[in-house]
Amino acid sequence: MTETALGTSSARPARTSPDPGAAAPGRGLLLLMAVATGLSCAGNYFAQPLLDLISRDLHIGTTLAGLLVTASQAGYALGLLLIVPLGDVLDRRRLAVGLLAATALLLALTAAAPNGPLLLAGTVAVALTAVGAQVVVGYAAALVPEEARGRAVATVMSGVLLGGLLARTVSGALAGLGGWRTVYWVSAIPVAVMAVLLHRYLPRVRSTARLSYPALLRSSLALLRQEPLLRHRSLLGGLSLASYSVQLTALTFVLARPPYDWSEGAIGLFGLLGAVGVLAMTFAGRLNDRGFVQHVTGSGIVLLGGGWLLLLAGERSLLWLSVGIVALNVGQQAVLNSSQTVLYALRPEARNRLNSVFMTSFFVGGATGSALTAVVWTHAGWSGVCLLGTGLAAAALAVWGLERVRAKH
Repeated sequence: MTETALGTSSARPARTSPDPGAAAPGRGLLLLMAVATGLSCAGNYFAQPLLDLISRDLHIGTTLAGLLVTASQAGYALGLLLIVPLGDVLDRRRLAVGLLAATALLLALTAAAPNGPLLLAGTVAVALTAVGAQVVVGYAAALVPEEARGRAVATVMSGVLLGGLLARTVSGALAGLGGWRTVYWVSAIPVAVMAVLLHRYLPRVRSTARLSYPALLRSSLALLRQEPLLRHRSLLGGLSLASYSVQLTALTFVLARPPYDWSEGAIGLFGLLGAVGVLAMTFAGRLNDRGFVQHVTGSGIVLLGGGWLLLLAGERSLLWLSVGIVALNVGQQAVLNSSQTVLYALRPEARNRLNSVFMTSFFVGGATGSALTAVVWTHAGWSGVCLLGTGLAAAALAVWGLERVRAKH
C-alpha cells in the first residue's frame, strides 16, 4: 500500500475539491473568519485573571470562583462533542452565525449574573456556544481546494490562538476600568457584530450528510473506530497539548517566586510571548500545502521536547525561559495545524465530526497536563515539571513514529 503526501492510504483520493457551490474565499474573508473565531472563544478565558475580584463582588468562596475555569473547559468540551458535528448536516453559515449570536447574548446575560451559581451557569453556556469558532474553522477548510487548505486553516486558527492569549490581558484592563461585569458587557458587542458580518459575507456551503442527530453522534464515534489516522492524530494532539499546558500552568509558579518575583500583571504580559505561535502556524500552513505536512509534525514534536530542555535552565535565566517558551509555542502550533490538515483531507463530508473528535481529545489532553502539573510541582518543583513536559513530548513522538510505520505498510 503506497503513501500519499498526507500519510493516508492511496485508496483515498489524495486531492479533494471545495464543497459544491462554495466560492474560494479571499484573504479578507479568511481574516474576518479569524477575527470571529478569536472573539468567539475569548469568553472562555475572561474569568481567569478576575477570580479574586469576582469572589469579593459576589461574596462567594474561592472554591466556587475557581470552578469558573473548570466550568468553561467542561462547557467547551460538551460543545465540541454535541454541537460541532452539526456542521456536517446543517446549513453551515446558519449554524456558525447562530452560535456567534448566541454567544453574544449569553455574554450579556452572564454580565448581569446576580450570584455565583448563575455566573457558573452562564460560563458553561458561553463556552458551549463558543465552539462556533471550530465550526468556522471547518467552514474555511470546506471553502478552499486542498493545495490551499493548510494556509486557510492556519489563518483562521490563528484567531483562536490570539483570542485566548489576548482575552486575559484585555479582561484585566477592562475590569480595572469598570469592574468584572464590564468585560462581558463590552465583549458581547463585537461578537454580535461578527455574527452580522459572517451572515453578510460567508458563502453558502451545502452539507452532504443526511443523518438524524443520534446517528450523527454515533457516526462521530464510528469515525474514531474506522480511521486509524484519526486515532493517531487525536492521541498525538492530546499529548502535545498536555506537554504545552504544563508550561502554561507552571509558568505562573516560577515567575511569582525568586529570582523573578513578578506581579500578576507582568506575568500576564509575559504570556503574550505565545503570540509567536501565530507566525509559526501561518508558516506551517504554507509548508503543509507544499506537501511537507509530516516534516512539520515531526519538527513540531522535536521543538516541544527541545523547548523543555531549554526551560530547565529557565528557572533562573529569563533568556532561556523566553527561548524555551517560544520553542514550545512554535512546536505546538506546528503539530496542531499539520494534524488538522491531515484530518480534513480524510473525509470531506465529515470534516466537522473529524474536528469534533480531534479537538475533544486535544482539550482533554490539555486539561490532563494542567492537572498533572499541579501535582508534580508540589512534589518535584520546576525540574519535575520539565521532566513531565519532556516525557509527554516523547510520548507524542512515539505516537507519530507508529503512525509513520503504519503508513509504510
